[in-house]
Amino acid sequence: MEVLKEKVEEEEAAEREEAAERGEKTMRPPEVRKEEPFMTQETLRDLEKKVSEIEVAAPRRPSDIAEDAIDISKLPLSYQSNTLKEEQLLQVADNFSRQYSHLCPDRVPLFLYPLNECEVPKFVSTTIRPTLMPYPELYNWDSCAQFVADFLSVVPLSDPLKPPSHLFSSTTVLKYQKKQEEIKAEEKRQLQEEEAHLKMENAKADPLYGLRVHSWVLVLSGKREVPESFFIDPFTAHSYSTQDDHFLGIESLWNHKNYWVNMQDCWNCCKDLVFDLGDPVRWEYLLLGTDKSHLALTEEDDDGLNDDDDIENLGKEEEDKSFDMPHSWVEQIEISPEAFETRCPNGKKVIQYKKAKVEKWSPYLNSNGLVCRLSTYEDLECTKILEVKEWYQNREDMLELKHINKVTGLNIDYFKPGHPQALRVHSYISMQPEMDRTMEFYERARVDGLIKREETPKTMTEHYEGRTDFLSYRHVNFGPRVKKLAQNSAESNPRPMVKITERFFRNPEKPADEDVAERVFLIPEERIQLRYHCRDDHITASKREFLRRTEVDNKGNKIIMTPDMCISFEVEPMEHTKKLLYQYEAMMQLKNEEKLSKHQAWESELEVLEILKLREEEEEAHTLTISIYDTKRNEKSKEYREAMERVMHEEHLRQVEAQLDYLAPFLAQLPPGEKLTRWQAVRLKDECLNDFKQRLIDKANLIQARFEKETQELQKKQQWYQENQVTLTTEDEDLYLSYCSQAMFRIRILEQRLNRHKELAPLKYLALEEKLYKDPRLVEHLKVFG
Repeated sequence: MEVLKEKVEEEEAAEREEAAERGEKTMRPPEVRKEEPFMTQETLRDLEKKVSEIEVAAPRRPSDIAEDAIDISKLPLSYQSNTLKEEQLLQVADNFSRQYSHLCPDRVPLFLYPLNECEVPKFVSTTIRPTLMPYPELYNWDSCAQFVADFLSVVPLSDPLKPPSHLFSSTTVLKYQKKQEEIKAEEKRQLQEEEAHLKMENAKADPLYGLRVHSWVLVLSGKREVPESFFIDPFTAHSYSTQDDHFLGIESLWNHKNYWVNMQDCWNCCKDLVFDLGDPVRWEYLLLGTDKSHLALTEEDDDGLNDDDDIENLGKEEEDKSFDMPHSWVEQIEISPEAFETRCPNGKKVIQYKKAKVEKWSPYLNSNGLVCRLSTYEDLECTKILEVKEWYQNREDMLELKHINKVTGLNIDYFKPGHPQALRVHSYISMQPEMDRTMEFYERARVDGLIKREETPKTMTEHYEGRTDFLSYRHVNFGPRVKKLAQNSAESNPRPMVKITERFFRNPEKPADEDVAERVFLIPEERIQLRYHCRDDHITASKREFLRRTEVDNKGNKIIMTPDMCISFEVEPMEHTKKLLYQYEAMMQLKNEEKLSKHQAWESELEVLEILKLREEEEEAHTLTISIYDTKRNEKSKEYREAMERVMHEEHLRQVEAQLDYLAPFLAQLPPGEKLTRWQAVRLKDECLNDFKQRLIDKANLIQARFEKETQELQKKQQWYQENQVTLTTEDEDLYLSYCSQAMFRIRILEQRLNRHKELAPLKYLALEEKLYKDPRLVEHLKVFG
């Protein structure tokens, strides 16, 4: 749509006169046509003659889609011709277009009836067919717009200043969208557009600013709890306010019921537009049907209508001149579940922006679960990359987003709930241990309540929440290792701990002077510092420092607690805290707690190594989760379903076999009506048993042949793997392992069937023999042999 260039008449008399002229052509409500006494029949004939001489047909231009790519012969008849009502609509549209060109000569022709794929003119509103799709994601505007933006590829107009000459049906567009040749051509056109865009950016001025044709979706307020009107850009699926500066003006708009022309001035873009489509002054409508929006009548209009007009005649006149929109000529669109899941054409789509590029893939297309990648660049040519964001789906390790900063080298991995280590965020520069990193966890999924762990080569800081011991913070300072090993680790050669600082939340069950807020273990100095919580009515807190010494001296004598081993500052000294026994017991308890803190810090180091090892394995395997209901991708479910189908088929064959007359083929060899003799009965019994025995042997040979064939193919595949093991990629190894798993499953099934057949064959033979002896047709002759 182009920016409107027309200026609205400022004087009210001129507006009413112009409205009256257009109202004569059934384009105004009856209350506007009251002011027509100045129009004579001669004036109307002259006006009609002038309008009929106006040529508004747009020049024929080649279609944006290759015509040879569409087989017109297979399209429905409604695509290839117009009904009588559609022809009448085209005449009304042509008349409307002529009047519009006469009254607004400085505005461009309207986009009313372009050609379809069969070169047949179709009114734009009839190209829209509302269709309810069986996908809940399409019921909301945001997810629906995102699907359309992903599912369709943008084809730029051949002339950016004019609307397209053709408007294809949605069904044809969908069929054309999955063709590889056209996608390549579209990518080439997109590359050319990007080059032109770069030139435009370098020039820093768009010579066609405000003149380019663009189309978007307008969502009006009122229905479905829409508080205010807004725009949707179908290319990006983003929503914009009607006050946004991106939208410079509106030429016309339409839906499947009517067509409206904007008669308002767009000097201030779309900010001052009134979207009341029932206002005949601001919006010129094409059809006067019953579905048209109407303005609420004012009291003056209401009174005048009751006094001066005949309501019955008015209703008849409007009923005669009304013309509803014909039904859409387009068939209902059909999107298969596979196409809906694939989204992008052929499962991949690339969108180029200014200094950025977006790549999209359908789920399960990439073996690592990658579905979207956003790359930002420093320059317009997109050669110097700054950062990359990658979104994942269906990852077994619950990885959701990976943020890579190419400048600083910082990597940030985001995980959904469900990771084995309850990992939520992992920030790191290197996956090597004892490097700068930050790990955040889902604290409700951990027993210890760990929220965050920060690690540097010399320190480790942990934050907790919801612990029974009220621990909230632990900071560990490490010293250099005693031994220099080629490969140091926390398990084989742990780093010595120099200082451990722990902080605690307030425990309301203890007095503040006895509730530790912070304790520091100075391990080499054998000192323990305590700071207690501060009372609500105090500004200072109590402190204690214990000088921990060895329990025995160099002669083996036990050292007794002395007053100089505990230095304390108490806000309100208590008698029991001064006793040496209390201080001795407190020091012994702190000694045990120091061992526990050191052990927990050591366990944290081991957990970091375990997480790093697990993350490396997850990145190498990048296994994807498959729903049990996804029978196409779930191999186990598929194999189980096929096995169940085989079992059911065999059961059906057994039932059919049980219902068959096992003597019928042999009785047919006898002359009809002849009475059976004893010798013939014995011969029939022996032939039936021999035939059944041979069938059991043939079935065993068939199962054995299939078993040997599967075994030989597996051996050949294993030999091929041994010969090419060095040059195989990770994907080739995954395919080989998958094939071996499936082959071993088939071999086990065949082996089980063969063993079961060998067990049941003698029993089946004896059961048939018993049936023959009890058969009423043979029982009289076989009594002697029974």
